[in-house]
Amino acid sequence: MADVAAGYLPILIFLAIALVLSTAFVGLPMIVSRLTGAHQPDAEKLSEYECGFPAFEDTRDQFDVRFYLVAILFIIFDLEAAFLFPWAVTVVGLGWAAWIAMMIFLVELTLGLVYAWQKGALEWE
Repeated sequence: MADVAAGYLPILIFLAIALVLSTAFVGLPMIVSRLTGAHQPDAEKLSEYECGFPAFEDTRDQFDVRFYLVAILFIIFDLEAAFLFPWAVTVVGLGWAAWIAMMIFLVELTLGLVYAWQKGALEWE
């Protein structure tokens, strides 16, 4: 029983250190901001700093579905590139099966792009 508990000791020490550090990284900035007065909002702190003019719409408005669709398409083709580069480096040693599998993958992505294009998913008004 003592051997099993001794085996878990490094894990418990690691978890304790992680808990202490995460609490410190979250709690210390909040404590310091309270002590230095950084938590007191005023007009200058609440002013617009990104675009330079006040927001003209409610920030809780929903985005158009096309925005999400374009974002999903971007992620899909970004993943394609992430799969394509390592494959291109090792394709010589992998043989014909890997080449055929990648061509099927690329054809599927091309068909998906053509479908999205025909449905008007890539058009922005």
